[in-house]
Amino acid sequence: MNEHGSGTAQAPIRAEKQWVEVSPEMTLLIGPGGLGAAPLPREAMAIAFAADGFPTLSFDLAPSRHSLKADPRLILVIERAAFARVGGPALGDGARRFHLPSALRAIVLAILDCGLSGETLKVYRLGKSIELLCETIRLLTNEGLVPVAADGALSLDDARRVIAARRMIDERWTEKLTLDKIARACGLNRAKLTRAFRETFDCTIAEAIAERRLSQACLMLRTTDLPVSSIGYENGYLNNASFARAFARRFGRSPSDFRQAAA
Repeated sequence: MNEHGSGTAQAPIRAEKQWVEVSPEMTLLIGPGGLGAAPLPREAMAIAFAADGFPTLSFDLAPSRHSLKADPRLILVIERAAFARVGGPALGDGARRFHLPSALRAIVLAILDCGLSGETLKVYRLGKSIELLCETIRLLTNEGLVPVAADGALSLDDARRVIAARRMIDERWTEKLTLDKIARACGLNRAKLTRAFRETFDCTIAEAIAERRLSQACLMLRTTDLPVSSIGYENGYLNNASFARAFARRFGRSPSDFRQAAA
């Protein structure tokens, strides 16, 4: 396991990317700069993550040293055979650029700025790199990644606003979110946000909020002994009846039956 830091401020032209050799089959590249002594796997592919501006992740099945050097994003460089061996699906001629979901964005931000140093930073980034790869593969396999539309239906600014709306749902779902509140926060009118959100994520805003809350409720039913009514309340349902109805519609059984089956 190795990590290499950036060059000094006195000689920016010699700046190099930070890197972590996760294994002989995978290297993590961080930030702008040259590749320096970063070890790159042979017959590799690259997964690049942009966490700011217009958050995306993209796949390059045949990156060159020049393209990797020129790319300032966080990049996982992994042997194509290793990617397939750990469950990565074949990308073929399908979409290779996707919106970056909040869960992956959180991992990327943790790698970029975790507040650690020295050997602890090396170990932390190594572990997070593996988590980032596994979560990316999981979402790809479960069709949990949304391709970036190439038809130009939305302007770049409006696309960013729609992504911001999704991030608001993913990160602030415990709050009382309404369409008006989300639209104001993201700078789109209700009608445009409603239409663009459905086109981008293939669901309504209400469905996205419910999915986030019910997913958390599932986790709590499996891992806590809290009463069902308390779990429903903590996840935004004002009474047990409304929680039970929503849960049954989504999972085909009551919260109590789900907990019993999980146990």
